[in-house]
Order: sequence, then C-alpha cells, then structure tokens
Amino acid sequence: MTVMRIFSILYITAVSLMLTSCGSDRIFDRLNTEETLIVLTRNSPTTYYFDNDQETGFEYELTKAFADAEGLKLRISVAFTLEDLMSSLAEGQAHVAAAGLTKTNDRDLQFKATDPYLKQKPLIVYKSGASRPRNLNELVDRDIVVLAGSSHIESLKRLNQTIGNINWREIRAADSLEIMQLVAEEKAELAIVDSIEFRMQHGLFPRLVAALSLEDEEDIVWYLPSLPGSDALRLRFNRFLQNHKETGALQRLRERHFGSSKNASRIGSFTFQQKVKTTLPKWQPLIEAVAYEYQLDWRLLAAVSYQESHWDPTAISPTGVRGMMMITRATAKDLGVIDRTDAKQSLRGGARFIKSLSRRLPSDIPEPDRMWMVLAAYNIGMGHLEDTRVLAQKNGLDPDRWQDVRELLPRLQNPIYYSSTRYGFARGKEAVTYVDNIRHYYSVLKLQDVPGNLIAPPIATATLLPVDWQHAIPAAL
Repeated sequence: MTVMRIFSILYITAVSLMLTSCGSDRIFDRLNTEETLIVLTRNSPTTYYFDNDQETGFEYELTKAFADAEGLKLRISVAFTLEDLMSSLAEGQAHVAAAGLTKTNDRDLQFKATDPYLKQKPLIVYKSGASRPRNLNELVDRDIVVLAGSSHIESLKRLNQTIGNINWREIRAADSLEIMQLVAEEKAELAIVDSIEFRMQHGLFPRLVAALSLEDEEDIVWYLPSLPGSDALRLRFNRFLQNHKETGALQRLRERHFGSSKNASRIGSFTFQQKVKTTLPKWQPLIEAVAYEYQLDWRLLAAVSYQESHWDPTAISPTGVRGMMMITRATAKDLGVIDRTDAKQSLRGGARFIKSLSRRLPSDIPEPDRMWMVLAAYNIGMGHLEDTRVLAQKNGLDPDRWQDVRELLPRLQNPIYYSSTRYGFARGKEAVTYVDNIRHYYSVLKLQDVPGNLIAPPIATATLLPVDWQHAIPAAL
C-alpha cells in the first residue's frame, strides 16, 4: 500500500469519526440552521475516493452539485462496509446515503428512497478457465461470495426458495474489489458484482468474466432515514435529479466516471496488466521526467505511449510511423526529433505534439473533454477532429463535449457525411477506440495507485499532491 493511499484512508477515517456524533432525530432541523448536508457513502472507485489529495467519485460529484445548487456545505461520512452504512443511516447520522444503492423492498421498508437516477445489473462473475454457470440452476452447490449487507443477498434468498441448495459467503467490505480478488485468486468460485463496479474494476482483474445476470436491471437510488423532515429534503433531491437528467448533466457525469473502458477488451486488459508489471518499471522514470517537463500527468503519457507502442521504442508500423510515440517522419521533422527510435526524443516529441494540439483547440473547451479531443486529433489529425466538431454543431450537439464528438466520429467513414466535410474520409471508429483505450489504461494506472517518483503538475482530471504534502495533513489527524 502506498503512502498516498494510507493518507487517504487515514483522512477518510478521521472525518468519519468526527461525524459519528452528529446523528439524532433532529438532524433535518439542523440542516436549516447549520446549512451543512451530511452524506453517507462508500470508499470505492464508483462512489467516493481520493485522487491523490482531491476528493472525487461519481456520488461525491453528484451530491456536491446538489449542495452547491442549494447553497449548502457538503460533509462526507464514509462507511467501510455496507452494513455499517445502513446502520449509520438508520441511526440518523446523515441526511442521505449516496453510495450506488440498489432499490429493494427490504430497504424501502426501513428508509425513504429518492427517484432512481441510474440502473445496473447484478452480475455473476467467474474466472476464465473455470466452470462457467450458464443458467441460474447451475449455481446450486457452488461457492459464491457476496458483499454483506448488499441487495444481492435478498436475490439469493429468493433464488434459494425456488431452486434450493444455493450457498454463499458474506464478505464485509464497502465495494466489490475484495470479492473479485477472491475469485481471481481462486479462493471462491463465483462472485456477485454490480455491473457498474464490475466495469470500473475489471481492468484490475482481466481474467474475470461475467457469466450471466442474477436479476434484471435494477434502479439505483439515494436513501434517507425515516425521520421527521426527510420528506421535504427528498422532494428537493428529486427536483435536482430530474433537472440533472433533463439538462444532460447526469449523463455527462456518468460518462466522465464510467465511460472510459467501452472498447477495452479483456485480453487487452490482461496484456496491459502484465506490461505494467514487466515493462513499465523500466520506462517509468523517463516517462515521469518528460511528463514533468511538459506539465502532463505521467500516467496519461504512459497510457498514450502504451497505446502507441506497448512501450517499445523500436516499434514500427506498416505505414512507417515508429518509436515509443509512433511519430511520422514529417511530424518528427517539425518537432525536432532526430532519432524516432530514441525513447526520450520520441516521448518529448509526442508530449510536445500533445501540447501543440491542445493550444490549437478553442480555449473554452473544458477538461477532461479537451484532452480526449486532443488524443483523437493525435490519432486522426486536427482537421478531421474539426470536421467532426462542425458535424456536431450542425446536428444540434455540443462541439465542445467529447461524448457528442465521439458519437459522430464514425460518420467520417460514411460517404454520406464525409463527402461534405473539408478533409474528407477518416477512420473515425479507430479514433474512438484509440481514445477509449487510452482512457481505460489511464484509469487502470490511477485505480492501481501506481506510485510516481516525481510530482508532476496536473492535467485533465488528474491532480497530484504538492511536494510538501506531508505538512498539509489536516490537524484532525
């Protein structure tokens, strides 16, 4: 475990301890006077975590948006198991639990649910090469692990009543990482994992495969304690969530947090994991140094260079591009790269090219959309990217939003569309896959918390601690 992760856990624990004394049946009365919204959540990649020294996560950003819109301060309280989270909510220690919670009949009897804002499926996961269950009847007498306190236990109990001999072990944890690890290490046959968490963490366990779904799609909601005053707040939550859906803000948030691995194959993820262990250590110091020089996140530069060459400085394509960053001869000349097979020259040239492309885009395109567009331009050229942004505008979409541009890039392969563009045909689908892969590799490096030796300035969605972060630890610790 890295120092950074230890710091994050200590900080989260300290904040949680400070908040445990806040619960009472008057918590909703205090919301009006103290103007502080207390949110219970889990420490997981899909909900709330520290990206180095910055709080982030889908549920964090969604509740932060609500608090900002309502003029409230936000206070996060973290539970390290689902059971603890539900217990704390029942005791009135928070105004709401926002933790990727599935709406269930049992929970509805105890708490008050908001309108649903996402959907997910409970997946039955196994390790490739092991015996795959092809239907629910084949779960009989299998070793199944499941999160204690999760909605999946209700599903298993119902299944046990109809089929019988369904056995499971309940693991006390806040997210699915631990039970996926058990299956990966062959300490359990099967695990039940929510589809969103499986998608987010699959890059860490590329040999795990979803066999089938335990249930149909289920609603995800926020839950409030059944205490006086909760109904008024629930109405405010519902208005906010509805507005977030109608404006597209909810979809953009979902894309930013959960949309980075659409085209990443299981085999590709496994190969990447192996390369991180065997090849990256050799090149990481150089990648970090170049990233620091050009004010890039080293993990992003590592992801781009892996996508280009699998960190092979001698790589060459049939079209003649070559080197760690696969630079063309003409581009190398423009960038001052004399030897494209020299790893340092190639990385510096690629980093310089990325910065150059970024400067050529309109200044009001926000991050991280800006970086994903830069990477698309790195792959197919700025002209084709601009053609796609024009198409987006003509079709009533946002040319400054990556998801809208991503949707239209494949049209550059269709003569109905590319014949009317300035630069004509381009392999738009390839550019989409290119950016999706880099986003996936980048997210895996972040999720694995691969330590860096240098502290580089931030870019896109990544932020890093200052060099003297040891002196910035809150006094509460």
